[in-house]
Order: sequence, then C-alpha cells, then structure tokens
Amino acid sequence: MVSGIHELSNIELDVLKEIGNIGSGNAATALAKMLNRKVDMDVPRAKILEFKEVSDTLGGAEIPVVGILLKVSGDLTGNIMFILQQHAARMLVNMLMGRTSGIDEEFSEIEISALKEIGNILAGSYLSALSALTNLKIVPSIPDMAMDMAGAILSVPAIEFGKVGDTVLYIETEFSEGSEKVVGDFFLVPDVDTYDVLLKALGVIG
Repeated sequence: MVSGIHELSNIELDVLKEIGNIGSGNAATALAKMLNRKVDMDVPRAKILEFKEVSDTLGGAEIPVVGILLKVSGDLTGNIMFILQQHAARMLVNMLMGRTSGIDEEFSEIEISALKEIGNILAGSYLSALSALTNLKIVPSIPDMAMDMAGAILSVPAIEFGKVGDTVLYIETEFSEGSEKVVGDFFLVPDVDTYDVLLKALGVIG
C-alpha cells in the first residue's frame, strides 16, 4: 500500500471533495442538456477507502446492484466503477425518463443504454475535473454494464489485483429532481503503478 494514503490531511480530503463537486456540477449540466430539464447533483461524501471496504459501503456483497465499469488510460490507468443498488437504478431511469413504473421491472434496451450514458457522462465529468486539478491526461473507455450482486461486480477489478492498488477514491453522488432522490457510488481504482502519479499530482506526496 502507498504509505500515507490513510493519513490525508483535511486539505487533501477537501481536494478530493472538490473533484467530486466540480465533476457533479459538470455532470448535472451535461444531463440537463441531454434531458432538457434540471437535475440537481450533490456530493455528500468523498474519501479514500480500502478496496475490501467497498462492498460494505454498498450495503454488503449480496446486495443486487447495477455496475457501470470503464477502464482508464493515459497518465493514470485503472478502473472506474459507478454503482447503484438496483432499485436506485430503476428510480434514476424513471426520473430521467419522466415516468413512474414498478421498481422491480426488468430494464429495457433503451433503459440500459440510458444507464450506460449516465455512467459515461459521470465518469467523463469526474475525470475532466481530476484532469483539470492534476494536469494529468486521463481517458475513459466505452462503458460496460453489469447487473449482479455487489460482490460479483467487484470481482471484475479484483481479478486484476496484480495491477490494481488496494485503495480507491470514493465519491458518493446524490441525484435529485424535485422530491425524488437517488444515491449512487463512484469509485476510481488506480493501478498500483500510477497511484503515486495521482497522489503527487494532488500534492499529497512529494
């Protein structure tokens, strides 16, 4: 593990929160353009987690979730995951499509495309914010989507654990439209080889 990763100062944690705030602002603007109506986004929490803590953050390994997964290349390499509990994903799709329907309904192809596009917009917005603050070139891949239990979804980056660091940047994201509110979790999992690059660019280590 990178030394000092759990000893981030309040200022450094504020930087991570600021990445979340700028990213969510960019994402809210992009979603509003896409939907032609206002979507509010907030970042209640941003922190560094150990990878093994992620499933607990999601509510446990057995919780059914929708995971939108992207690979990252450029100056920083690794994985990005945007994860929603399945009922939250359904609420988000309904919110974005301006309709009400059953929480347990299967997702249609159009809805799956919409979720992937949301993941794409979010990932792009957060990575743009991170890139602007660090001057690193960071490029996301085309998103892939999976619906499974949290433990199974998390096995995707875990399989590559030889390359993936054991700590992640976690940003909680809250969508709201009127009284409707949906919480999703955004995780950046840098490869172990580029974790130092990220921390140096953020000014966390010399």
